[in-house]
Amino acid sequence: MKISPAIRTQSIREYYFSKKLREIAQFKSEGKDIINLGIGSPDGLPPHKVIEKMQQAAKNAEANRYQSYIGIKELREAWSLWYKKNYRVSLDTNKEILPLMGSKEGIMHISMAYLQKGDQALVPDPGYPAYTSVTRLTGADVIYYSLTEKNHWIPDLPRLEKENLSAVKMMWINYPHMPTGATIRLNDLEKIVCFAEKHKILLVHDNPYSFILNEQPLSVFQIEGAKEISLELQSLSKSHNMAGWRQGMLGGKKEYLQEVLKVKSQMDSGMYLPLQIGAIEALQHSNEWFESLNMEYQKRRNIIWNICKALELTYDAKSTGLFVWAKLPLKEEDKSWSDKQLYNKNVFITPGSLFGKNGRGYVRFSLCCPPTLLEKAQIQLLQS
Repeated sequence: MKISPAIRTQSIREYYFSKKLREIAQFKSEGKDIINLGIGSPDGLPPHKVIEKMQQAAKNAEANRYQSYIGIKELREAWSLWYKKNYRVSLDTNKEILPLMGSKEGIMHISMAYLQKGDQALVPDPGYPAYTSVTRLTGADVIYYSLTEKNHWIPDLPRLEKENLSAVKMMWINYPHMPTGATIRLNDLEKIVCFAEKHKILLVHDNPYSFILNEQPLSVFQIEGAKEISLELQSLSKSHNMAGWRQGMLGGKKEYLQEVLKVKSQMDSGMYLPLQIGAIEALQHSNEWFESLNMEYQKRRNIIWNICKALELTYDAKSTGLFVWAKLPLKEEDKSWSDKQLYNKNVFITPGSLFGKNGRGYVRFSLCCPPTLLEKAQIQLLQS
């Protein structure tokens, strides 16, 4: 006897990387030495003393109890001070900050709090696949808005204005952009905020890559009045090498966060206290941490740029973030090209079409691989 799954699961598929990691694991079990340049999972350690602080906190008598759904006050204060230092933005510790178990959790919670059948969400193409999957799980409809290299991967608002936006309730943006690494100027971000305000759309800025090879970090809240129509997600996964810790936050107006909290409080029982203590230490670290981290990523990116040149792939040297987005030679299909490198050269590189139809003809390299392995990948990829 087979129990039928919920109809909502028919609108989504297993996450691409979940399937690909199984395939890579199978190859490794067969003795193949696969170099994975596909996943953005930082391979370095968190800032100094973060693990030490967590270990100390684990001995606290309160550590193993249930914790508050909104995180301890000290963590919210740390996020508030971090915003003030890095973005010159004030967020109220008690009203405008909601710690999360990673920002991906926030994507689900925000969507469940605000989307339902009959609603529409504007999703970037190319963009993070979770925006699409989660929107569909809520029963809402995905409306893709096109991002192109010609337009510097920025939304074409005049074109969007011509569309019927009456059912659009939410818009996802993400700068520095994943997968392309494109940045956005403050005046362009301001235009998007004005667009959302005009059409009464909740604007959600997913912002985990601000400090990776990026000299001008931006928050949507730097724009006057943005809190009235916007939310912003942050994460320590990429910026502090803490992907497995699941440490993130949602910033925004109290009224918006209260609705998200209604969902969140039904789905977890608070964050493990030692992880919160470790996150506080990370947030209090000086910006010398980012300088050191980016020196390492720049070294890795230079190797990937050399790989791209040798393979006749083009890339934007001004791009930022944890990846290199590269365009394949004309007539090359990205998925078949990616499979060819995996099956023939034992190197996995993410095909761009995973992120939407506008990603066709592109591939994405991750910087989360030590230089020695990148150099080995370079040798393997260039072998005839």
